[in-house]
Amino acid sequence: MTDTTDSTDVTDAPDTGWFSGLDPADLEAARTAIDEGTAEEPADWPRLAIEAGYADSEDDYYRRLHDATIAAARAAVRERERADDAQLVQAVRAMDDAERVSNELAERVLEWAGSRFDDVPDGSAGVEWLADREPDGPADERLLSLAGIAADLATEADEHRAFIERQAPAVAPNLAEMAGPVLAARLISLAGGLETLAKKPAGTVQLLGAEDALFAHLAGRAPSPKHGVIYTHEYVKGTHPDDRGSAARAFAGKLAIAARIDHYSGEYRPEIHEEIRDRIETIRARRSDGSSGGSA
Repeated sequence: MTDTTDSTDVTDAPDTGWFSGLDPADLEAARTAIDEGTAEEPADWPRLAIEAGYADSEDDYYRRLHDATIAAARAAVRERERADDAQLVQAVRAMDDAERVSNELAERVLEWAGSRFDDVPDGSAGVEWLADREPDGPADERLLSLAGIAADLATEADEHRAFIERQAPAVAPNLAEMAGPVLAARLISLAGGLETLAKKPAGTVQLLGAEDALFAHLAGRAPSPKHGVIYTHEYVKGTHPDDRGSAARAFAGKLAIAARIDHYSGEYRPEIHEEIRDRIETIRARRSDGSSGGSA
């Protein structure tokens, strides 16, 4: 057997394995070897590991291989979870959760407050008004505590939005410029990450967020959806309804390109933003009766 005790490069010799030169007790080194090593062709690795003194038996070899591969997988997951786009995904989901719960609690608070106070302001102003009051009895304590939670969650949602607006341009400069930071983060979230979004065709990007409508269409219960969350962008919702499908297709096509540029190079490309602006203007110019850019 070739002596490879000074290297973990499994391509140095045909009978070199990932275990070469490793201390059997060093799981971290084994993880690195599994994660980074390659082999040009398969070999009788259990036998070679036993001959190298790395394992006592075939069962022992597979146990050590199992431990090393599990450690490598866990390390890869930890690295992926720390990635900037993963933080953006968590932030936009947290923002949505905070907004949803805040709105639900606000409705409950205002309905409850109507039975206890006169002239409670409407909406968020009413919630804040209640949160600042001093309670007068046990019922007030519970009501005003709930109002405080609703107000705090609304503030939390605002702070998450501010974080997203700062972070998205650093993670995906072209996508954030084209879609706006929050919509860019939402698209990344719906796709499951920037890399996944970058690999999706434009037609899929166009319908992200419209999965329920798409499934209903495929089941014959609804017409084909023209767009998903990209509808919230002015390029789509600000275009006349008759031309919205064209605008959504054009916008989704450029978003897909922006995501690929952001993932594979990270270089800001001003020309793609000029191109989509020109394309949307051309689509809207079809409305010779002055209705271009009509309301949603």
